[in-house]
Amino acid sequence: MNFIFIDAQKHEFLEPPKFNEADLSKQKSALDENAPAEILYKSLHFNIDYNTGNLIKKAFYRIKIYDKDKAEDWLNLEIPLYQSGSDQETISKIKAFTYNLENGASVATKVDKSSKYKSKESKNYSITKFAFPNVKNGSVIEYQYEVTSPFLFIIPEILIESDTPSLYTEYVLDSPSNIAYNVNYTGFLNPKYREVDEKTMYGMNYRTYRFGYENLKGFKAEKFVNNDRNYRTKISAELHSTNFRELKLYSSSWEQVKQRLYENDDFGGELKKTKLAKENMPANIAGISDEIEKANAIFNYVKNTFTWNKDRGLYTEDGIKKMLETKTGNAAEINLFLVMMLREAGIKADPLTISTVSNGLINIASPNISNMNLVIAAIQTKDGFHLYDATAKQSSMDQLPPRDWNQFGILINKEKVQQLSMVNAKTSFTYLTAEAKINDDGSISGTYSDKDTGTYAMFAKENYDDNADKYKKQYKENFAIDFTNIDSKVLENGDFESTMKFSSENLIDKIGKKMIINPMLFLNKNSNEFDQTEERKYMIDFTSPFTRVKKIILEIPEGYVIEEMPKSKKIVTDDKEIEYSYIVEQKGNKLEATSTTKILSPNYPKEYYPAFKQIWGVASKQENQVISLVKK
Repeated sequence: MNFIFIDAQKHEFLEPPKFNEADLSKQKSALDENAPAEILYKSLHFNIDYNTGNLIKKAFYRIKIYDKDKAEDWLNLEIPLYQSGSDQETISKIKAFTYNLENGASVATKVDKSSKYKSKESKNYSITKFAFPNVKNGSVIEYQYEVTSPFLFIIPEILIESDTPSLYTEYVLDSPSNIAYNVNYTGFLNPKYREVDEKTMYGMNYRTYRFGYENLKGFKAEKFVNNDRNYRTKISAELHSTNFRELKLYSSSWEQVKQRLYENDDFGGELKKTKLAKENMPANIAGISDEIEKANAIFNYVKNTFTWNKDRGLYTEDGIKKMLETKTGNAAEINLFLVMMLREAGIKADPLTISTVSNGLINIASPNISNMNLVIAAIQTKDGFHLYDATAKQSSMDQLPPRDWNQFGILINKEKVQQLSMVNAKTSFTYLTAEAKINDDGSISGTYSDKDTGTYAMFAKENYDDNADKYKKQYKENFAIDFTNIDSKVLENGDFESTMKFSSENLIDKIGKKMIINPMLFLNKNSNEFDQTEERKYMIDFTSPFTRVKKIILEIPEGYVIEEMPKSKKIVTDDKEIEYSYIVEQKGNKLEATSTTKILSPNYPKEYYPAFKQIWGVASKQENQVISLVKK
């Protein structure tokens, strides 16, 4: 018997396969038969061109569309380009096609030049956009482009694990040996092909990182997760050092990060302008002796005087002096000015740099400025640290906007830099209150109020500001009740309340002399949000500890009596972390139903999932009890 030994073929990176017509007749993804789209091939290549010193980013995508109505994210492409001063990124070599099967042959439609356009998103970003023409169910879209960037420190974070299943995804970073990067790899998926090596490329000594993945299923999202990007497999790279004539370190320690911030004109340079703080100190501050009271007074002055222009970032844009004139500024201008004012008043205050929830967690192991995107203020008193963010009008001491609560921040103190844990300890309350009258004909009319405090009040205000009409519409959509006179507003203490009138014909079943009604009216829990059947993978996140009180007061019509009252119930976990109670009482001619849910912490390990599932199940059962009113 003759054996023939064949060497296993080495995997080739950066070689997109030729277009395969067979892809056009595929009916569904073998990885997930319900997926609206599938990545057939995705390649991202980052290369530092030694001759020009530029970063070249090349992308190649080939995507199969199964259900175009559910695959909208793929049908309109947006490529962000960064600019700072006179330096800017440029895009070239854009090629984009839609392939369709027509009369048994594949037909390619090219993306027309006129359908590409550029829009300016902010001072630093413009976006090149285009839409794919002629996309149908079954189409394959393909595009590639090249971005040339003078910014070596910004290599975008790449999501390996997206919502879309992928047959093949690859990531390649090539950099000359004298330009070193920290490559951060997070998530649970391992590449099938992996090559990390020093070799001669492009006629020079290069270091290369190459990762190739096959048959990746789409990421399955879970409810009550603040930002599931934290759990997905992804790769990012940050400039660590350059060594041309001398070694220059960019991100080797938090100490160095602090140094760079204090040396930067738009951070440390602004903090030195103490005269601005002195000149703008409100007269009443000097008379306050209590440290916290004084800090709160300064905070309220800054918060109420200046308006945030919605720009995040660690650096000032037009400077604090300009902000004092226009009364508007970015997050750094407002909060660095707050730090200066606090320091001027003799309070130990420092900037706290954070990464907002949508930006993902700070990677403590890899110190880097690009990791963080917001600066707030921290003061140190005899009872510990307190935090302020003057960009949010509803904010107060340790009551930060929801976007800020992201586990920890980096305290940029001149003497030493330290990591500060950020736990949202203040309970948010939600009060849902309905007062109603049962009419003889079985209809119900009354008033309803939905009030939030703390973090949840800020969530509500954000949603309201995003789209007030949509916010008000949610009441009719969620409850299928006719609400009128909806009035939503921020109260003086920062709470957010919506009040309205309602009436309904279908909350009561009339059978002869009986009226059958659920005393919770439309506020009963009719589904368990903890309905995950497969095992919980990620932390359970509520952003804030909370207490939700639902209270309904019903006026019973004259001549009717209650036949039987629902059972009251209380359930508490052993550690008192989760508590639920349901009480129904008759008070004269009124019926009162109250359900209270208390959650003591802002987040919980996944092991708590069964406890939440059980308690939410009990709540749902209790709140679906009915009572009968009988005519005497």
